Order: sequence, then structure tokens, then C-alpha cells
Amino acid sequence: MLSAPEKSRYVSLLTKSTLALILAGGRGARLRQLTDWRAKPAVPFGGKFRIIDFPLSNCINSGIRRIGVVTQYKAHSLMRHIQRGWGFLRGEFNEFVELLPASQRVEETLWYQGTADSIYQNLDIIRAHSPERVLVLAGDQVYKMDYGQMLAQHAAQGSDVTVGCIEVPLERASAFGVMAVDHDDRIIAFAEKPDEPAPIPGDPAHALASMGIYVFDTAFLIDQLVRDADDPASTHDFGRDIIPHVVANHRAHAHRLSASCIRDSEDTEPYWRDVGTVDAYWEANLELTKVTPALNLYDADWPIWTYQEQVPPAKFVFDDPDRRGTAIDSLVSGGTIISGATVERSMLFTNIFVHSYSSIQDSVILPDVSVGRRCRLKRAVIDKGCMLPEDLIVGEDPDADAKRFHRTEGGVTLITPEMLGQPLHFGRA
Repeated sequence: MLSAPEKSRYVSLLTKSTLALILAGGRGARLRQLTDWRAKPAVPFGGKFRIIDFPLSNCINSGIRRIGVVTQYKAHSLMRHIQRGWGFLRGEFNEFVELLPASQRVEETLWYQGTADSIYQNLDIIRAHSPERVLVLAGDQVYKMDYGQMLAQHAAQGSDVTVGCIEVPLERASAFGVMAVDHDDRIIAFAEKPDEPAPIPGDPAHALASMGIYVFDTAFLIDQLVRDADDPASTHDFGRDIIPHVVANHRAHAHRLSASCIRDSEDTEPYWRDVGTVDAYWEANLELTKVTPALNLYDADWPIWTYQEQVPPAKFVFDDPDRRGTAIDSLVSGGTIISGATVERSMLFTNIFVHSYSSIQDSVILPDVSVGRRCRLKRAVIDKGCMLPEDLIVGEDPDADAKRFHRTEGGVTLITPEMLGQPLHFGRA
């Protein structure tokens, strides 16, 4: 049995010889207009971050410093963010974050056809880096996880693939890819969004859902991608094609998030959020305003890295009885001015100006937004660049909100510049 220093050295050697590939090419259509002009991994989250900062930070904190980011859909803001915020690794030490946009590397008429195909089209780059293992990650999830523990399990069990999984209530499992496992967590069957999910052995109330995180030995992964590329019936997707084939014909194990998640105590539930809908995005952001949120962004031992904008501190001005700049149970980022307005239980990103006599409650406001005088906002998500006119009222009349903006089933109102007649991207200024 390895001693603590030997185990630490063992894990560090595993992470050093691993190449991480983050799949960040998807739109995330369920986020509606929030992804009209950006890929889902580029969507702002948590007051100053973007969603992709979480898997990237997990890599750095885990000791994985060879990273490729696979992009496709409207990737400009994502690539700009990575270039600005993730250029601190040293090439002299064989450390890097490389951008791998769809570039028709295999056939001049084809872009990425699926998640597996996006890796297949970069096989020459993978071979050039000569990693011993490849860690495939989704770029659109929010969580903190030590990938070193997953790599150690993969190596110790001699697996062909190890799949990162999270325990979910059985009644919710139909929304995920579900792993049926034996008592040693060897995967014996895989079903994509099954009507009757298989429960965990010994725990009939929960199922193991795939997180879209996979570890492969490099040679095995290449064999599987080449085989899949030659299959005309395949959709060239990890969840639909690669993983079911490996489970049926090779050795696959599940790795539970609870074994490697970063949390404040063992009593804390593992934190993982897909934030795939406007309601889920709104809820996950507002969770962070609680006194003790499930996701600890103040953890100095596992920091979330990002591009640091050079902005002044947040400012709160005026202290008259009817015109007082305040924020309660809220996160307010730098460059924001609360001028004689009230903010409650809300998340305000950078460079926001909230004008006098306005009220903001239970809302998420993305960067570079101006809130005009006497606005009242409740349960809203305001996209980047919106100039809200004076006296705008949102969250009090559902029918009026639905006519002007996008109102979700959960009663959250999404507002974008285009909905306000402000052509931020195309059209006449």
C-alpha cells in the first residue's frame, strides 16, 4: 500500500502525463437567447466568471497543465476569454491551453459531426502531444473536482474507460445517461435517458448519471475513435456511440463525484450543476448569494481562475430616506455603481450602473448593463449590454413580460438587447 507521499507522487505523475480535452463547441439551445451570440461555455456565471472557467480551473488545480479546448459554435467570445485569461502557462514546461476550433482537418466539407468526431478530427494533434491518457471533459458544467483521483482509480482498476458519474434521485434520472453498475462500480449497461433508470446496487432511491467526463488510455481511445469514424450508422457521439460500445465489449468503470469533489466537509453534498436552462441558470447564480452557498467561491485551496478585468471597486452612493444605494444578500462585482437604488438577493456582474429610485430583487444582471431610473426588476436575467429604459417594470405582470420578453415556465424573465430594440450585434445602431 502506498504511503501518503508516494500516493501524492503517483497521482502527480498521472496528471502530468494526461492531456485534457474540453468539449466547448455546443450552443446550449435550452438557454434560449443567452446563447444566440455565444457558446454555452462562454456564458457568464457567478459574478465574474464564465462557465468554462470551472473545468479549466479543475484541470489546473488537479495538476493537469496540458489542455485543449474544442470549439465550434459562435466561439469568438470564448476564444477571446481563453486567450486573455488563460495565457499564463509556460510552454517551456510543456504547459498549454490550446484552442482547437473546427477546421475541417479530416475532410474539407465537414465540421465537427459530434462529440466523438470532434476528438477524432484532432487525432494528429493528440498523437503529437503523446499523452499516456486523455481526459475528456464537458465545457458547460459548474462543479469543483479533483481529476487526479479519477485518474488514479482508472489506472488502479486497469479500466478501458472510466466515466465520471453523479448520484441523482431515481425519479430525476430519466433526464440523464444512466449507468447500471455492479457492487464494484463496474459498468454493466448504459442507457441514454431511460424510461426506467437502473438504481444503484444497495441504494434503490438513486441512479448513477453520467457527467460527460471520461478517462481513456490514449491508444485505446484512438482505436475506438477510428472504429467509430468507419461506422456509417454511428452519430459519432461519446454518449450515444462510444460509451455503449465500450461498456458492451470492454472494461468500463464508474467514478463517483463524491469520491473526488472539492467541498467544505464530508457532510456537504457534492456540488454539480448543468445550468442548461434559463431557470437552472438563474437558480444556480442566486444560490451563491446565500449565507452559506453549496458552491464555495472563497476557497483559497481550490480557486476558480478567470480573466481579471481591470475595473474600479463597486460603489454605493446616496443615503437619503428615499434614495439610498444598498445591496442586501447580493454579490456585486467591480465597476458597478448602485446610485440611490436597492438591490436584494441578486447577482450583479461587472460594469453595471443602477440609477436612482430603482429596485432589483432576485435577479441576475450580466456585465455592461444600465438600469434606468425607477425600474423595478424581480426574478429577471438581464443579458450583457442591455440599456433598460426608465420606469421599466419586470416580474409583476406575467402576461406583459411574456409579450415583450422571454418568460420561462419557472416565472423568470430573460431580457436581451434585441428584445429591447437595441441591435447590439446586427442591424442599424
